[in-house]
Amino acid sequence: MLAGDWRPFVYGGIGSVAAEFGTFPIDLTKTRLQVQGQRMESCYRELKYRGMTHALIKISKEEGIKALYSGIRPAILRQASYGTIKMGCYHTFKRLLVENPENETLPVNVLCGVAAGVIASSIANPTDVLKVRMQAQGASFANTNGMISSFVNIFQEEGTRGLWRGVVPTAQRAAVVAGVELPVYDWCKKWIIDKKWLGDTVSTHFIASFIAGFAGAVASTPIDVVRTRLMNQRNLRDHSRPQHIYKNSLDCLVKTFKYEGFFALYKGFIPTWVRLGPWNIIFFITYEQMKKLPL
Repeated sequence: MLAGDWRPFVYGGIGSVAAEFGTFPIDLTKTRLQVQGQRMESCYRELKYRGMTHALIKISKEEGIKALYSGIRPAILRQASYGTIKMGCYHTFKRLLVENPENETLPVNVLCGVAAGVIASSIANPTDVLKVRMQAQGASFANTNGMISSFVNIFQEEGTRGLWRGVVPTAQRAAVVAGVELPVYDWCKKWIIDKKWLGDTVSTHFIASFIAGFAGAVASTPIDVVRTRLMNQRNLRDHSRPQHIYKNSLDCLVKTFKYEGFFALYKGFIPTWVRLGPWNIIFFITYEQMKKLPL
């Protein structure tokens, strides 16, 4: 694919949406696990869920199956924008720096992945804020007026900054995830093919995407915990109402470590990994198959 080619943008968006549909309930349990146990915020102090499976069952029983898809609309909107921009920028940047794909190197791909992740996540941040709020607080957060009204409510109560709350840790996470997953996938795929173990097949795409998902989960979970907590807190204009408990991403990281311990930074790791594995598998297989379609 050449620089300026439209296909990575379109294929990236479609692959991201397909992957999001298939793994969203796991992402919701991850969010619930990450926000619980906060000693600094009373409404999330209780440890309601013992793990991913318990969270899935408890949410289904108490809130209904539909609650497992709380936030699906902004999530799909986010992937349609974030996935499109991320994959399009990643491949565009690679072709600008290295004309021949055979000459790509891991450092170049990491740089391109980081840049693509930061740009895409910064643009798509408002949809991420709404998705996190809906996942953490349940389907009732999105009132009967729907997603647009929820966006308006956040803007009216918290201003423009509310829609871009957590944009720094979001960009940091996206930089880590894209800077790890995309280059690891490309490297694993190339290595498997070069070793002649498998060809450019679905099996190769499956193995490479699974490894990429695990690497991304290990690298990104602490940042994801911080991002989720920052996005979920409310910083209202009305000074008579409670203000934020975390000043910024570093403050959140320090307080989480101080009051809850190191392993609190890996809350939700299992659902993160369980989600990123299937998510990457669905995404990359969809992406690779679309590349083979005749124009």
